[in-house]
Amino acid sequence: MLRTALRALAAAAALTTLAFPAVAADQVSLRFNWYLGGLHTPFYLGKERGYYAQEGIDITLNEGRGSANTVQVVAAGSDTFGMADAGSLMLVAAKGGEVQAVMSLLNTSGFGVISLAETGIKTPSDLEGKRLAVTAGDALTQLFPAIVKSNHLDMSKITLVQVDPAGKVVSVLEKRADALLGGIDDQFFLIKYKGFNPVAMRFADTGANTIGMTILATNETVTKRADMVRRFVKATQRSWEAARSEPDAAVAAALKSKPDLNAQSTKDQLLMDLSLLASPATAGKPVGWGADSDWETTKKLLAEYRDLKTDKPASAFYTNEFISK
Repeated sequence: MLRTALRALAAAAALTTLAFPAVAADQVSLRFNWYLGGLHTPFYLGKERGYYAQEGIDITLNEGRGSANTVQVVAAGSDTFGMADAGSLMLVAAKGGEVQAVMSLLNTSGFGVISLAETGIKTPSDLEGKRLAVTAGDALTQLFPAIVKSNHLDMSKITLVQVDPAGKVVSVLEKRADALLGGIDDQFFLIKYKGFNPVAMRFADTGANTIGMTILATNETVTKRADMVRRFVKATQRSWEAARSEPDAAVAAALKSKPDLNAQSTKDQLLMDLSLLASPATAGKPVGWGADSDWETTKKLLAEYRDLKTDKPASAFYTNEFISK
């Protein structure tokens, strides 16, 4: 009798398994804005600790080749999500790209004027009489006139030294330029880890704050796969909070994927990015929450200095719908 009962239970269990198969995890890919660096380490930490898996997401992390390229790749459907600066997102969306931000990740701009401490550049007025390494057409160079205008600088007293992106740091170190326009979580540390003493003057503090990195998806993904987006955002918030508490663990997780990274430099980059998560308008809000005032300011600056043409409100380019409280 006991053996018969056990056989019956086993058969019932098998039928239950057939009737309710295991739910497959959603296959999701995230395209970064650039090559793996400190900014991207929280995602590796979240993947390693199973935060995405616990939300039913099997995530693939891909390096990028610039924000503009990432927006286009996501708009074309090649990746589920992308990491790109708000300016690149808005410029593509304004031209018909069906994309929007589902997270306003870095609400303070990482753009800055970076120089060696010995040059004495501490305030915008110190730029007059100096040589500034720039790259024609890039976002920083296009926004620099906003710094000039808001600080009443005489542009005729600032010499622009045109170099390619990779040449900016070299031009400063070789004293062919006194400062450069670059990322305070990027070129700043390239200079520091060559043994020099860099200083940074943030765009955000000198009259030209734009929202930095966002996480974006297509409008179709947002509407048709809303539950998946919500779970992805939840896991991403958890990953960034964990990285804030344990930056060394985030760096260690990323190093497993790319062992040739400089651990200390990568950690320094991450710590800088963590300081950019919030703006004054988003202080105290959850990771990824965006303020309409910040998006409106970004839109205004892009319209004036980067040829953004749109009649859409700023709210058309982002949503807080998926941000977990």
